[in-house]
Amino acid sequence: MRDRIDEFDEVVIANDTWYGPVRPFADVFEQMDRRAVHFWGLTDHARVEPHPFTQTGYLPYHLQSYWVAVRRDMLASEEWQSYWRDLPEMTSYSDAVVKHEGVFTEHFTLAGFVGDVAFPLLVDSPENYPVMYARQLLDAGCPTLKRRAFFQWPPFLDRAAVVSRWTMDTAEKYGYPVELIYADMARNVAPRVMNAGAALLSVLPDEDVSYDPERPLRTVVIAHIFYPEMTAEMMDLADRLPGAYDVVITTPEAERAAEIQKHLDERELRGAVQVRVLESNNGRDQGAFLIGCRDVLLSGEYDLVVKIHSKKTPQDAPAVGAHFKEQQFGNMLHSEGYAANVVALFQQEAGLGLAYPPMVHLGHPTVGHGWWENKPGFAEWCRTLGIRVPLDDASPLAPYGSMYFARPEALRLLIEHDWSYDDFGDATAYQDGGLAHILERMPSYAAGELRFHTRTIAAADYLAQSYPALSYNLDQLSATIPGSTMEQIQILKRLGEWDYGTSRDFGRMFVALHVPHLRDRLKGVYRRSERIRGALWRLRHPSAWRRG
Repeated sequence: MRDRIDEFDEVVIANDTWYGPVRPFADVFEQMDRRAVHFWGLTDHARVEPHPFTQTGYLPYHLQSYWVAVRRDMLASEEWQSYWRDLPEMTSYSDAVVKHEGVFTEHFTLAGFVGDVAFPLLVDSPENYPVMYARQLLDAGCPTLKRRAFFQWPPFLDRAAVVSRWTMDTAEKYGYPVELIYADMARNVAPRVMNAGAALLSVLPDEDVSYDPERPLRTVVIAHIFYPEMTAEMMDLADRLPGAYDVVITTPEAERAAEIQKHLDERELRGAVQVRVLESNNGRDQGAFLIGCRDVLLSGEYDLVVKIHSKKTPQDAPAVGAHFKEQQFGNMLHSEGYAANVVALFQQEAGLGLAYPPMVHLGHPTVGHGWWENKPGFAEWCRTLGIRVPLDDASPLAPYGSMYFARPEALRLLIEHDWSYDDFGDATAYQDGGLAHILERMPSYAAGELRFHTRTIAAADYLAQSYPALSYNLDQLSATIPGSTMEQIQILKRLGEWDYGTSRDFGRMFVALHVPHLRDRLKGVYRRSERIRGALWRLRHPSAWRRG
């Protein structure tokens, strides 16, 4: 390109950190063509002292480098050639800011060139202007929308009161195809971050307000029924779906299948029904779905699959199990109008891959612990299946309870794999770290790899119970920690895991918080002192070693 540079009056240097054009570029070029400058950008950043990346010196005022236009006089200068020739290697985001973006404007201004900005800062603040004020920029005519507005750390956006959903709505108002944003984020952003940043929780009414009966989706309900006495209840739920639907029921034994069939014979059905006896109950509903119904999911005959199963959760206390069941069924198929509105989401959003209830928390310690022991195995299976979507840190975005609406093509990476019942192991393998629990957490990540996004869905009466409980619990957790929620989270992350609250744990947390630079040295001292501490313990507890 350097050999052709003199062919152009102006060259735009841009990167891939923005969406657009949301607003027309023509108006901006017309405006800037009237200004006597050598280079210009769309947005700028205030001077910050000390430098936020190096903690020394200052970050100069600068044009943000994601979109900069440079004119012929500057392009032809020796200063331009030498700048790029001498530019240091950059291997990270911070490198790009420290070595290029933060110095480019000051470098060329000091060399005598004149720069300008199309959409100058609205506030005298070191905040990331295109992220914090994305809506205002769009309203002012800025053609670009920074991607970071949707994947910035959610607690940071919370502290700044930036509602990315409103930014998305503003882009859509100006005609930008937001499905492109969803597809990009689904592949490149951790799903729980995307769910929070883009506010992808849909609270749906019981009145049908959006379903289009002229565009029905070919629907199949796949129900794994271990408890035949729940057949009528589950079919009643399925009957809340709009229009016709087929049903495939899986069960592990012929006796159960016969009892299920008796219940079906008493009903008026709205489509084809199959009852399949599985070769094995290994993997429970996961094995039944991915192995026992693989042919159905790969057939191409259905636009939508509704995955449900007979849920009793006998390992939990009765009230806990009853709530989990209601949390799943109630937020999947709450009423006829509600179910119609869920299906309508798939009619309206071609890129919607999955919809399922929010993370269960009443009666379950899932919040903050959703990975349990499954993350290492999850990461390994992602490598095997070719899933490169970033993994969430504390908890995955997942259908806890393993019930969901999905497009079969969004699950293709899971469906096409040649699973066997032996992969799941017997009943003793149905635990955290086992394949069934790993796969329970995987659908949104598998869908994201194919650029399908996920929505969580909830009924209003469930949110009326869930939100006050979450709000109260967060209030209690925050009461003894200073600062904003973001600062509290940062403090807790610096402290690390509490484990069992031993003196060793508290010592480690003190070091992490106050003298992190001494951590490795003090860890070595602690290890070397183990023999001494053991001897002192035996002196204090003579009866213990005498028995030995």
